[in-house]
Amino acid sequence: MKKRYLVLAILVFVMVLTSVWYMRSTYSSEVDVDDYLKQDGKVKVSEIEDGLFLDGQGIDTAIIFYPGAKVEYTSYLPLFYRLAERGIDSFLLEMPLDMAFLGIEKANDILADYEYENWYMAGHSLGGAMAAVYASEHLKDLSGLILLAAYPTENLNRKGFSVLSLYGSEDQILNFGKLENSHVYMPETFTEICIEGGNHAGFGNYGEQNGDGEALISREEQQERTAEEILKFVEEIL
Repeated sequence: MKKRYLVLAILVFVMVLTSVWYMRSTYSSEVDVDDYLKQDGKVKVSEIEDGLFLDGQGIDTAIIFYPGAKVEYTSYLPLFYRLAERGIDSFLLEMPLDMAFLGIEKANDILADYEYENWYMAGHSLGGAMAAVYASEHLKDLSGLILLAAYPTENLNRKGFSVLSLYGSEDQILNFGKLENSHVYMPETFTEICIEGGNHAGFGNYGEQNGDGEALISREEQQERTAEEILKFVEEIL
């Protein structure tokens, strides 16, 4: 009996330590979501069951986005608001415990509930890897994949499917060896772009990330450049 209680006590202790570690290593959003929800402009930002819907003036193209590991999903509002203003609607999805591998199939409900002619999966870091896993299993339903400081581990080579890969030159978190090796999974229409001066965390608004390199440009500049490249990528496909 004493042994059983000892095992239970150890398990509880481990769970507490894990919880403390997780809470201390998460990245909270620096974005005031209410400001976006109240805005009455070209883009309507609204809360949906699994996150946020950015509804701009575009009607035929949308992006489903998976956030980076332990990063609050609203951190990416500024970047995707830029896209919605220019005709690409976006769905920012909240993940269980902010870990995309716990919610890989969340895009299913969005694809079922909304009608767009052109769908793109997208994700940052681990969220990008999980978006790639989802895309590899739904290539016929999607026009392409957008990776922010991420790489795929599954085959994406299908005619009519395109991939855009973006990363910052100062990123010290992304594994560049694995990024290069992942090229074997890419389709013929694959574009890779390095944003000079950008880093890993600059795609979102959640502060500095442990182990990252120091950015040489502002996150506003990194996000503006990212939005421009995504728009160019989508326009070329269309």
